[in-house]
Amino acid sequence: MGMKRVKLSDQIRAAVDASGMSRYRIAKELGIAESRMSTFMNRKSGLRLNVLDRLADLLDINIARKGKANP
Repeated sequence: MGMKRVKLSDQIRAAVDASGMSRYRIAKELGIAESRMSTFMNRKSGLRLNVLDRLADLLDINIARKGKANP
């Protein structure tokens, strides 16, 4: 049996925690309420795709399929 895949949302949360930026600063940079960022980080809600796009830009996150090269 293979290893269980880590959810993308959990990987993003880990990237936020590892960024060294405060959640408050990240929320302000994304143009969202700090409470919205908090509920996402506490696994109580998700973020809209356009917010995730801005978050990926802010934290320089790139997603690659395992075993595949980025196009």
